Amino acid sequence: VIGKARRMMSSPKLYFVPFFLGYVLSKVSALSLSMNTKLRTEMFHVENRRSFVTNSVFATVASTLVLPSVTNASPEILNTPSGIKYAITRSPKEKGAIPQPGDIVGIEYTGYLTNGQIFDATHSEGKQNALLFKLGSGSVIPGLDEIVAYMKVGEKVQAIIPPSLAYGDKGVCIEDGECLIKPGSTLVYDISLKKSSIPPP
Repeated sequence: VIGKARRMMSSPKLYFVPFFLGYVLSKVSALSLSMNTKLRTEMFHVENRRSFVTNSVFATVASTLVLPSVTNASPEILNTPSGIKYAITRSPKEKGAIPQPGDIVGIEYTGYLTNGQIFDATHSEGKQNALLFKLGSGSVIPGLDEIVAYMKVGEKVQAIIPPSLAYGDKGVCIEDGECLIKPGSTLVYDISLKKSSIPPP
């Protein structure tokens, strides 16, 4: 035993290594425990913040659903006695004049089939910016004549015109039977009344 002790003393490096490794391992264990504790604490705070944010967002969305914004309200659907349904999509900036029968009116329009296909428009190739006609003269389909009489200058509407006030049972067809507008079609028009004037004497 004494001889073994002497050999250990004569080789201090061999004696110091296990002692040093034990010391390092104890420190690493303590550090790991400390880091785990800190990590658990941080995760707890993160979860609390996440829960707070989630609950806050849910509360905000819930309040939005309960109290919807007035600006998102749909336009009012109006009806004429003959069965045209329409909505005012743009009001005039100023007090617009209402045209009278016999006045010369100018409108811009886009005509759609109920499937969304455009069949005519004032901005199409070869056309002017506005269609001019004498209100009530029968130069346009009855539905256009009627709806324009309800409009103010500067106003824009979207109108749903039934077949009886559009092209009826004839539609718009060519000789080979192909139809741009099929018989019995309901039409949709976006119409903007640009001007109205009294015809010259």
